[in-house]
Order: sequence, then structure tokens, then C-alpha cells
Amino acid sequence: MRLGGHVVADQLVAQGVDTAFGVPGESFLTVLDGLWERRDRIRFVTARHEATAAHMAEAWGKLTGRPGVCLVTRGPGATHASIGVHTAFQDSTPMLLLVGQVARPHLGREAFQEVDLEALFAPLAKWAHQIGSADEIPAAITRAFEVALADRPGPVVLALPEDLQRDATDAPDGPRVEPALPEPDPGDVDRLHAWLAAAERPLVVVGGPCWDQAAADALAAWADAAAVPVAAQFRRQDHIDNEAPAYVGDLGLGCNPALEGRLREADLVVLLGGRFGDIPSGGYTRLDAAGAPGRRLVHVHADPAELGRVWRADLEVRAAAPPVMTALAERGAPDGAARRAWADLLRADYLAWSEPVPRDLAGVDLGRAVRHLRDALPADAVIANGAGNYTVWVHRHHRHRRVGTQLAPTSGAMGYGLPAAIAAALHRPDRPVVAFAGDGCFQMAGHELATAVQLGLQRLVVVVCDNGMLGTIRMHQERSYPGHVEGTELANPDFAALARAYGCHAERVESDDAFPAALARALDAGRPALLHLVTDPRAITPGALLG
Repeated sequence: MRLGGHVVADQLVAQGVDTAFGVPGESFLTVLDGLWERRDRIRFVTARHEATAAHMAEAWGKLTGRPGVCLVTRGPGATHASIGVHTAFQDSTPMLLLVGQVARPHLGREAFQEVDLEALFAPLAKWAHQIGSADEIPAAITRAFEVALADRPGPVVLALPEDLQRDATDAPDGPRVEPALPEPDPGDVDRLHAWLAAAERPLVVVGGPCWDQAAADALAAWADAAAVPVAAQFRRQDHIDNEAPAYVGDLGLGCNPALEGRLREADLVVLLGGRFGDIPSGGYTRLDAAGAPGRRLVHVHADPAELGRVWRADLEVRAAAPPVMTALAERGAPDGAARRAWADLLRADYLAWSEPVPRDLAGVDLGRAVRHLRDALPADAVIANGAGNYTVWVHRHHRHRRVGTQLAPTSGAMGYGLPAAIAAALHRPDRPVVAFAGDGCFQMAGHELATAVQLGLQRLVVVVCDNGMLGTIRMHQERSYPGHVEGTELANPDFAALARAYGCHAERVESDDAFPAALARALDAGRPALLHLVTDPRAITPGALLG
């Protein structure tokens, strides 16, 4: 016989979970005690806020391909953590949120901090369920892992009433969940291969979950041999080596206008693994009927609900992208001589676009800083960021070399970069991790510097880009209501002094020439480091200045 809360911990161990994130609460004390009993098998990381704890777990899911686990308390804890659940849903990331709940006799009475957790998370998660008895725990957690990993991965939320955690049960542990990626129909692959061979102006757009290094390498090699250019969806740039000749840029915010034009000219567009989301589709306009006459559209996705959801494709392949890539590689690369000029043109567009254009700016030019960083970091370094205009420089000028080196929320969540970077530094302490954050973005998660210091993370660098404003909203204000600046100015602290108070190495950087040496010192500091980059507030994007 085991206590229900201990059974929860045992199920996490049975599923191979070795790290969980959260903020302790009295509603799941017995689960915490179970984690203490299994502390040799599973590490519990205490974050300073449930929102950042959930984003740590979401990033862990991206990095490992297994559900990242977060534990929070009822009411305020659950609502704080909901942002991480939303990010996991939009990013197709496997995740499990465990929420302590009021005791079963108190349910429905608006007890202290009570929230109907099933109703709260129903639109945000793939499955939200309140466990009814200790006997149900193993089956519920097993199913949670199955749902989180199936088809299009995503988040699952389980509510754990406080009293059932103290109930004894003899229920056996559930089996480890090992889902198989959906395989494509061979006929669909034959058809796709033939269409790619016949196309004069093809474009593959890679995205979605479940990518590994083998699939990324196969894509780069096959596409180069076949002279098929490959673009990345928004914040999926690490799905192919950006130095590969086939890579031609990303269809994200601040997209290269030349790439957008080539997309409209393409006679075959293959969306390989991703969704037809708002950002990569340019507000659902880039693939409308005004494109190239006779253009074919192919959509490869593991979830049948995504196929035909936005556009009806000429060929819909219900499968995960990596098995499709493997099957294409097995069929060999078609002769690319007739497409080589097209592929070279798109690659040239990208190479020109990814180099910063010198501008006369005060403070640090983010283009030059990111350009130096891409040369200084090894290929396996992780770049994390949240949301804001500062990310446009990162996505445009950095070049990802390996899968798992980009942690960025397609949900556009601010405050994501630092907690995601902490997860990455825990997952692979041997490689450098750089978190970019705007001054507004950083102040939604900066308290997690305390977590980074407590964990003794030695190769984590936070780069705070300080222009004294919420830049994205200011940009939209100037476009829609010129001169009407309301709510977007920020009075900021001395971020370097703040970081030193947490125990970090920290420096203030005010010029381009000072950045390389400051970065080198930060990478060699042997503890978490922060660089406070003072930037010109006029530089609202890489190509535009405020008047």
C-alpha cells in the first residue's frame, strides 16, 4: 500500500521523468513528500513563480521530446501556470501540469482558492481531468503521457484533490509510454517525391514538433542534392542547419520580403510538419488564390484535425514529418539541375538578408551584437528568447546549426527566454545557453536569476536589450496613431546592479566595441551572467527607425 501522493511520484519515475519544475503549495504536500522519497531518481526545481515554472517545463518538453512536468497549487498557482499551458498548446509541446486541488468534500463550495480546473483548462490543454480516487492515479498519469505525446503533442492537466493524496492504494504502476510516430502511406510519399522532382520552383517549409538531428540532417542533405529550397516556420529555425545550402530563411515576424515573394512564385509548396498558423501564413494571406497559377500545395502533419483546417491541400499526408523525410531520402534525391538556379537565388536572398546593415546608432547595435554572437558560440549553443521586437534581430542574424538550439515561443509569450534558458542549462550543462530578453520581457521573469544562481548554472548568459520601452507596441502605436505614445515607456532599473544582487556576474554594455569582450567574460564567469545592453530607442526594427 502506498499513499496517493507517493504514487504520483512513482508514476513520474516510471515514465522516465528525472526533472520536474514547480512552486510548492500546501495542496500537494504529499506529492512533494513522494518526490523527497524519490530524490535519488527525480530532481524538483523550485521556481520563483508558477508562470516561469510552467515555461521551464514547456522548454524541457521541447528539449527532450517527453512531457515536461510542472507542479503548482490550486487557484492562483493554476492560473499563473496557465500561460505555460497555452505556450505548450500553440507550440505543440508535450507537457504535464499537476495541480493540487481542494479536498473532495469541499469541491463545489468555492473553498479557499478553489477553481474548476477541468473547466479552466479545457480550451488550453489536450486533456484536463480531475482524478477522483487514489486507485485511479496510475491509469490517469499513464493516459496523460499518452495524450501529451500522441499525434500533435501538447499539454495535459491533472488535478489532484488534497485528501486523495493521503489515501492509501495498492494500484500498480502504469507502463512507460513509448508512442510511435505516425508513418506515412507509401503511395503519398511516392506522389510527393514525384511532384518535387517535377517542380520548377518548389519550396519546402519545415516546422512542427518531433524533429531530431537525424531527420534534420536528412532534410538538409536531400534538399541540397535535389535543389529544393527549405524555409523554416516561425521560431522553428533549428529544424535544419542554417549553414546548409538548401536553407533560405524563416517565415516569421520581420520576414524577408524577398522570401515572401518567392513563396508566392513557388509552383509547389510543401508544409512539412507544421500548421498553417497566423504568423507563417502572413495573416492567412501568403497562400491564397493570388499565388502562382497551377501551384500545388502539400501538407504533412501527424494530426488529422490540422489537415484542411486552414487551406485544403492538393495532397494531405497524415504522418509525422521525420518519417516522411526518411521515406523521401530512401527514394533518393531527384536530379536538381533544372532547379539549381531557383534554389541558389533563394539562398542568395537569405545570405544577404541575414547580414546586418550598418547604421549610425547610439549604444549597442543589436545586429552587430547578434552577428558577433553567432561567430563566437559553438554550433550546439542554445538561444532562448521571449517576445518583443528585439527578437527580430535574433531570428534574422543568428544561424542555428543543430536541432534543440532554439527555444522561442510561437505563442508570443513574454517572459519565456530566461526560464527556458534555465531548463536548457539544466538539461545540457556542458554547452552555453544565451537568453535574449527585452527590458519589458526580462522584467516578467527576471526573478528567476535567483533560481539560476541557486542551481549553480555555470554557462548561462542573459542578454537584456534595453531601449526604455515596450518596443513592439510602440511600433504599432506609431503606425496606427502617430505621436500618441501611451503606456509603452519604461523607467528601468540598473539591470547589471540587479543581477549582481542576485549573485550573477553582470556588466553594462554601451557600445558595439565593448560587446565581444563582455560576452567572453560572461561565458567564462563560471556562474550565471547578465549583460545589460543599452540600445538606441530609435532602432525599432533592423530596418526602421522611429522619427
